Amino acid sequence: MTDIHTVTSRDGTAIGYRQLGQGPGLVILHGAMESSQSHIQLAEALSPTFTVYLPDRRGRGQSGPYGSPFTIQTEVDDLSALLAKTAASNILGVSSGAIIALQACLQLPTIQRAAIFEPPLGIDRDSATQSLERYDAEMANGKTSAALVTAMRATEMGPPIFKYVPRWLLEQLTTMAMAHEGSSSPSPQSPDDSNSTTTPANMRALAPTLHYDFQISLSMSDDEAISNLSKVTTEVLLIGGSKSPTYLRSGLDRLEKVLPNINKRVVFAGLGHGATGNSDRRGQPALVAEELRGFFGE
Repeated sequence: MTDIHTVTSRDGTAIGYRQLGQGPGLVILHGAMESSQSHIQLAEALSPTFTVYLPDRRGRGQSGPYGSPFTIQTEVDDLSALLAKTAASNILGVSSGAIIALQACLQLPTIQRAAIFEPPLGIDRDSATQSLERYDAEMANGKTSAALVTAMRATEMGPPIFKYVPRWLLEQLTTMAMAHEGSSSPSPQSPDDSNSTTTPANMRALAPTLHYDFQISLSMSDDEAISNLSKVTTEVLLIGGSKSPTYLRSGLDRLEKVLPNINKRVVFAGLGHGATGNSDRRGQPALVAEELRGFFGE
């Protein structure tokens, strides 16, 4: 049984979240192009042992808009409000959600354990800024497929063959994929979102949120920001996939050198950046849940 709730963040924005299971509280903070539904199978696998909370980050599901000004602190405040309401002390952060989780560990002593999955750390700032500018221009001109391709190439998402596929063809394939999704996927802020179980909001609806995920990655794009993570005292589990892009695996290497309280690092053989997600998105939720139970249950 999944319940839908909301909590009010510091700036008055409503943050929606799903709740299921029983036991100690565990928050799963999703990454880019995802919503609370993206990890529902992982939550179900963990639900016999934990009360799992799946928030929709801003701009998605039951949550309010990003607002202005927006910084990573905005998302830390959202997470803080959820932790205060639920008394949860465990968190899994995925991709850009992992950057938010790390920043939260610096500020929120109530977080006792954090599992960190492939945060996009230390990206090339100039390249990422150029990609963001191009993405913003394409979105402003209604070229959603082109903007998604720009983001996909910048983050090295998609099969390796995508590096060799002409851009015009990638845009055409993306347009076809969005058309295929059609109205079967919920929009990011649909009133009927609570009726959906495993289907994340569709690509077209989630595309505008990428601007903010770029911002979050850029906030952790220099050596000083990463060095500052040496102040994190939370016990940390580092997680990654053997098939993920090199820069994501390198990011975990950097965390191994700077975080003072690492429990261990786990690499899932044969899995990529979607490892924690639902099985229809190339995830292995049962495998990930087994590792998380060991860490959070100790």
